[in-house]
Amino acid sequence: MRMTITEKILAAHCGRKSLKPGDFILAQVDLCLGNDVTAPIAIEEFEKAGFTRVWDRKRVALVPDHFTPNKDINAATLSKALREFARKHDLTHYWEIGRVGIEHALLPEQGVVGPGDLIVGADSHTCTYGALGAFSTGVGSTDLAACMATGKAWLRVPESLRFEFSGKLPRWVGGKDLILYTIGRIGVDGALYKAMEFCGPVIESLPMDDRFTMCNMAIEAGAKSGIVPPDKTTRAYCKGRLERKALYYASDPDAAYAQVFEWDVSDLSPQVAAPFLPSNVRPVEAFADVKLDQVVIGSCTNGRISDLRAAAQVLRGRKAAPGVRLLVFPATREIFRQAMDEGLIDVFIEAEAAVSTPTCGPCLGGHMGILAEGERALATTNRNFRGRMGHPRSEVYLCNPAVAAASAVTGRITHPDEVVGKTRSRPRAQRRKR
Repeated sequence: MRMTITEKILAAHCGRKSLKPGDFILAQVDLCLGNDVTAPIAIEEFEKAGFTRVWDRKRVALVPDHFTPNKDINAATLSKALREFARKHDLTHYWEIGRVGIEHALLPEQGVVGPGDLIVGADSHTCTYGALGAFSTGVGSTDLAACMATGKAWLRVPESLRFEFSGKLPRWVGGKDLILYTIGRIGVDGALYKAMEFCGPVIESLPMDDRFTMCNMAIEAGAKSGIVPPDKTTRAYCKGRLERKALYYASDPDAAYAQVFEWDVSDLSPQVAAPFLPSNVRPVEAFADVKLDQVVIGSCTNGRISDLRAAAQVLRGRKAAPGVRLLVFPATREIFRQAMDEGLIDVFIEAEAAVSTPTCGPCLGGHMGILAEGERALATTNRNFRGRMGHPRSEVYLCNPAVAAASAVTGRITHPDEVVGKTRSRPRAQRRKR
């Protein structure tokens, strides 16, 4: 039977030769995960149900990243629950402060997730790992509790939507712009409980960091998952990195899709999502008069090394505008270290940015960058709902890292070309001289 990549992965994990959308399955997972916000509830339910052992200590991951470093006593209590559970069950995948990173950047970096996997996590942006050619989706904390005990998850097979991007991406346009454009076209419920499959010549030329960004925000269109068919870029990223053997799947040429979208993005400008929905998207040029109080560069969406390079290229030799708070959050310790080696952290500090250890803090309005009433932020994060980053009467706009950096310099939402001109090259790694 003809199947999509999503259907093939799910079939392989429930012992069936074929599946179709709408089928209900009990699937064996390769990894389940929780963080300091969601896992304590799962741990409580796990113990309340009388379970005494996790199904596999190597397949349960706990990542304290949302309110860490601990912002208050309640946050410290949540982190303590993870720490004690990890010790009690001798979990392989638990990272303490100083070793941790933002979960959706950390797990791929460490090779904990890979192609062909079925992954569930008590965090809606678990769909990030679809960039590797995995089926990865968010679940509730009680579902996580059951999965920690049994290694299984109950799922309904989603329909698939196919998004084909053609053309050649303009300068300063990348994965963040593609996914914002997509959400703007189909809406925040345009992929409700569907698998978003990203393909076409543009995706094939897209680096892994940009693919992670796109799959990360599939949930913002209501999707069950996002996925990129694995190719040579995937294989290069996974080589020597993975804990388990990679399994590479591909959709059949005649697989059935609920809908196919075909877009030529050759003339696409950097995209910006205005409050209070990720679908409220227009080109960056439409927001030239929007003044800012804060700019945030980082998060599980855009805190990877290529994101920091793009921001540093714009910021090099410049400073944040007076009255603008510029915050930079490398997504993992290794990314932070690489940014230091390449001299990027120096660029940010010279630009008068506050550079933080990895944390989800400002993205969810937790800490490390909360907005007051009437304040406005531009962020490389994934959500701009009312009150998302602080006061209900504050505003959050979403963009890519280069736009964020340019806007920090001018104090208003700005196309990067306005700051750096139109002749400079794309960002590249630069080793710090020692």
